[in-house]
Amino acid sequence: MAVSASAVKELREKTGAGMLDCKKALEEANGDLTKASELLREKGLAAAAKKSDRVATEGMIESYIHAGGKIGVLVEVNSETDFVAKNEQFRAFVRDVALHIAASNPKFLRRDEVPQEALDKEREILTNQALNEGKPEKIVEKIVEGRLAKYYEEYCLLEQPFIKDPDKSVEEVLKEKIATIGENLSIRRFVRYELGEGLEKKQENFAEEVMSQVKL
Repeated sequence: MAVSASAVKELREKTGAGMLDCKKALEEANGDLTKASELLREKGLAAAAKKSDRVATEGMIESYIHAGGKIGVLVEVNSETDFVAKNEQFRAFVRDVALHIAASNPKFLRRDEVPQEALDKEREILTNQALNEGKPEKIVEKIVEGRLAKYYEEYCLLEQPFIKDPDKSVEEVLKEKIATIGENLSIRRFVRYELGEGLEKKQENFAEEVMSQVKL
């Protein structure tokens, strides 16, 4: 079906996709903007997966210092070219990742970085927890694996709900940026410091303070 220029423009503004891609998606979706957005997202994520093996050595290191100097974050996010590294959309994403790390306090980048010793200890705790709850032994292992997924979601950056869009994980948002920008991007490493961390001190919820700034 023929689609109007205004519909193409609206879809482009909503998704950031190219004009031609928006036109094709609208035609395929019979003019339905919501369905067209979904089609673009599906195609974009597929394209992002193909780009994930490409080498990304450019990019930027972003810092975030929480008001009052209580929390500090450094994060390195890579792109394929210096041109994209200077793109405002890329830079805004990197800033958001730094802010996310400050608020969500991940311990690892991805699940394969979790030390085996920590996983074994967590499995032991979760197994005992399930048994103490009276769960049948034959399904305890399945329950433990399900709860381990929650552990990864809490402590692994790429699996955490993104602070600015909790319906998506950080990895899903990263893949959407790859699809929109058109280059492979990768979050390579990060470090987070919290004032007095490891010392006995008065309990303060700095993460909530950071989140309150996000919502302003």
